[in-house]
Amino acid sequence: MQCSNCGAAMQPGMRFCTNCGTATTAAQPVAAATGATRVFNEGGNGTSDFQQQAGQRLDLPDPQVVASGEGKTGMDYQIVGTTMQAAIIQLEPGQTLFSETGGMAWMSGNVVMNTNAGSGSGLGGMLGGMLKRAVSGESLFIVDYTVQGGRGLVAFASEFPGKIIPLHLGAGQSMIMQRDAFMCAEKTVSLEMHFRRNLGAGIFGGEGFVMQRVTGPGVAFAELDGEIVEYTLEAGQVLKVDTGHVAMLEPTVQFDIEMVRGFRNILFGGEGLFLATLRGPGRVWLQTMPAMNLAKKIGNYLPRAGNGGGSQGGLGNLGNFFGND
Repeated sequence: MQCSNCGAAMQPGMRFCTNCGTATTAAQPVAAATGATRVFNEGGNGTSDFQQQAGQRLDLPDPQVVASGEGKTGMDYQIVGTTMQAAIIQLEPGQTLFSETGGMAWMSGNVVMNTNAGSGSGLGGMLGGMLKRAVSGESLFIVDYTVQGGRGLVAFASEFPGKIIPLHLGAGQSMIMQRDAFMCAEKTVSLEMHFRRNLGAGIFGGEGFVMQRVTGPGVAFAELDGEIVEYTLEAGQVLKVDTGHVAMLEPTVQFDIEMVRGFRNILFGGEGLFLATLRGPGRVWLQTMPAMNLAKKIGNYLPRAGNGGGSQGGLGNLGNFFGND
């Protein structure tokens, strides 16, 4: 089907030409399901690169590629998706990637997994590494991924709506992130726990006393919650943040906790007793939807013991969830 004015191709059922705006002389009915061409539109602008015809190969649109790059060892990566992203990493023989256990989403058949206790000389070193990872919220073991017989791929998918951030780290360059944010990294990157120097920050900081620290050289991938907002703090400049929204920061930034001032602010402000204070110099990255905040919100609508409603109470709570803010 073509436009009578400009000759542009038109899909069956279109009432006007998306190229010149000329209306069709007669609205053509969409073909029946059998043998029909179904179009997957991207962006809703009437254009499409993906079609499916009954009885033929199914062709779905690829997810949007939002970032791509190359690591220190030569591995290639792509970050795909918008809300629930995935990191797809291409490995060549001799290149190694590592992650925590259970982190991998899919991989090619020539990828070899090696589950181990991490770096450390002797039994004491391995047990010490396992203990450190357990304290920092990581899994006890890590998994190395290598390829045999040509190029292979490994993919890691988000566990929560948010962003996957590739961190290109130079030799000795470090980044501190919230616990459980680490997704995977090149084998040249070191992963260790980071204790907050201030005990109050650890107890009341919303993410516990221990954070994760990655040090280059190499590329590491961090999974952060919601949208990400970056601020650059000058020396002595302070940013006050609701606890839990601190996703990642440079080691030069001082992380501390201070009590909310004002009796009415404490009782009626709704922000809790404490705020995180970030003091420059350095950059910080804040997350708009901490997993804990979402869990608390959903928890308000879950049935509780003693409500007397049983399953009915659960349905009532779900009704409140969809009916209220």
